[in-house]
Amino acid sequence: LDLKVDAVRAKKSKHLPTVLTKDEVFLIIKHLSGVHQLLIKLLYGTGLRLSEGLSLRVKDIDFAQKQIIVRDTKGNESRVTMLPESIAEELKIHLQSVKIIHQQDLQKGYGSVYLPFALERKYPRAKYDWIWQFVFPSSNISKDPRSGEVRRHHLHESSLQKALKQAVRQAGIQKKVGCHTFRHSFATHLLQDGYDIRTVQELLGHKDVKTTMIYTHVLNRGGKAVRSPLD
Repeated sequence: LDLKVDAVRAKKSKHLPTVLTKDEVFLIIKHLSGVHQLLIKLLYGTGLRLSEGLSLRVKDIDFAQKQIIVRDTKGNESRVTMLPESIAEELKIHLQSVKIIHQQDLQKGYGSVYLPFALERKYPRAKYDWIWQFVFPSSNISKDPRSGEVRRHHLHESSLQKALKQAVRQAGIQKKVGCHTFRHSFATHLLQDGYDIRTVQELLGHKDVKTTMIYTHVLNRGGKAVRSPLD
């Protein structure tokens, strides 16, 4: 039985990301506090994904060069994004309190951290080093399922998501906002400020410029986000 099937390949979703205005971003930030506020400022100010922000190690923040090195979790290549000047001082103060926690952990016989890519075998003492500690550590120590070692992991994403949900509600913003919305807003606002798409692509770590192109469709302008010469 010869059934002729006219198969139509499914089209890729043209779903546009939710983007906040600058005012909305700052309104949400105003309704956050402490570490959650600092994290959202960081995500919006750098374009980091939530997982990248939570995985940051002390050595990834370069205050002298005003930059953040984002290590690819898959171990491929890292990229560089800016360290917003407006949060540099706040980050330094935050790291001072994180360092105290780390020192207390060491005194109690803990203080090790999970190291990626078999570095633990290569450098057995590195896991206790300050530079390898997470910038946003968890408030409690737990057993690492990988090694069985009792240590401090990074902050759990659910605690930020919960705080963000509440802040969005309090700010009265009628949009579906998640942590990733700040990355979308970062990209869109840079393009609105006149930065070229290749620069934005590099900052976001997109392999293909087509992925970055979606933000040109979000801009509140006409065809292909090109400004008419008449304007």
